[in-house]
Amino acid sequence: MDELADIFKALGDETRLKIVALLLLHGELCVCDLEHVIGATQSKTSRHLRYLLNAGVVKDRREGVWAYYRLAGDSDDRIKLLRTTLKKLLTPELTQSLEHGLAKWCCAPGSSCSPAAMAAVSKGQA
Repeated sequence: MDELADIFKALGDETRLKIVALLLLHGELCVCDLEHVIGATQSKTSRHLRYLLNAGVVKDRREGVWAYYRLAGDSDDRIKLLRTTLKKLLTPELTQSLEHGLAKWCCAPGSSCSPAAMAAVSKGQA
């Protein structure tokens, strides 16, 4: 029961919910992509990601100095159900500003937008 409570606590914050929505829509994103879209500092974004990581909602991957995050795999039935439910709840109206923010950031001169985010923008998904 504690693990389930941790998941709901992790999702009970608007900033973390935005992060989860972005990861749900785009698969894997770099911390820098997330911080620019949600308008938070790197340290605050990392703190939110650590909370989601500790709750088992996200997984991370390191590539050099960059940290990439994605939603945890479907091997955990709770996360699979969470992913399915969030896909239904996060309507385009709710995610429109996040999508716009990602597209704006990835198209900005000198951005360090991750390859995954750039691919989403070039496909018109952001």
